[in-house]
Amino acid sequence: MRAARLIKMVLLLQSRPAMTAAELARELEVSERTVTRDAQALSEAGVPVYADRGRAGGYRLVGGYRTRLTGLARNEAEALFLSGLPSALREMGLEDASSAARLKVSAALLPSLRDASDTAAQRFHLDAPGWYQEPVTPELLPAVAEAVWDDRMVKARYRRGGPGSEVERELAPYGLVLKAGVWYVCARAGTDFRVYRIDRFAAVAVTDERFVRDEDFDLPAFWDERAAQFARSILRTEVTVRVSEAGVGRLPHAVDRSAALDALDAAGPPDVDGWRTVVLPVESLDVAYSQLLALGPELEVLEPADLRTRFGTAAERLSDLYR
Repeated sequence: MRAARLIKMVLLLQSRPAMTAAELARELEVSERTVTRDAQALSEAGVPVYADRGRAGGYRLVGGYRTRLTGLARNEAEALFLSGLPSALREMGLEDASSAARLKVSAALLPSLRDASDTAAQRFHLDAPGWYQEPVTPELLPAVAEAVWDDRMVKARYRRGGPGSEVERELAPYGLVLKAGVWYVCARAGTDFRVYRIDRFAAVAVTDERFVRDEDFDLPAFWDERAAQFARSILRTEVTVRVSEAGVGRLPHAVDRSAALDALDAAGPPDVDGWRTVVLPVESLDVAYSQLLALGPELEVLEPADLRTRFGTAAERLSDLYR
């Protein structure tokens, strides 16, 4: 336990010019007194850890000290090579840099671990796009990725709707997200953070101006929040349905999963036939028709009346087909 902590301390100090005892204690989840003892132990072991005294003091490594990656276990080395996503890196224009970095890491590993990249690649492959669609790499993705990595402002023309609806935006691009084969950039526009589909950019110019990142911005948390908001925003109407016991299990696979589970939780107990009445939020009646029709005889539409009539007509046509 302590050995792993000492290694992590060295790696932390390698990655930053200096760290205070409080920062190290927070990262290592120990007390500042333990940090002091660990720094002394590293120094006695020959690792040049230097302590600056005073209010602005801290710990740093001197003499350009670097440790080789000889402490990695096989599963750790394989996990390291799994962290790269070849197709995504290629689309961002980072394939060459990724390849060079992998070679350098491989060279630093023990000989017995140098096949980790091959063993990992043969055991895991990420295919991000969804089924039944041909992924298209946005032409302007490399330019946006360059701005993200360098913290540079961009001037962009963005298509908000149909043709002729372009707007000009000056953006501070914070991060890229690949969702089901579609690339998005999370960017600050003025004082607001927004999400833009990269395939809707008509033009992108990376400027020489650098922006200062908001240290409180958390890309995964921001994306999760916006994705949830989007999912809720498109569910603009409601339908009331009766669902059989079998239909209850299939409903979350036919419509928005979160909306279905929330609606089932809010529904009352089953009736005498074992069916449950559910008020379900949906995107539109047309979407609800195409989605709920997949449940066939395991679902009955109660309201609205127009949708119930459409289901009745569909049932009659099916009956005529199979009579």
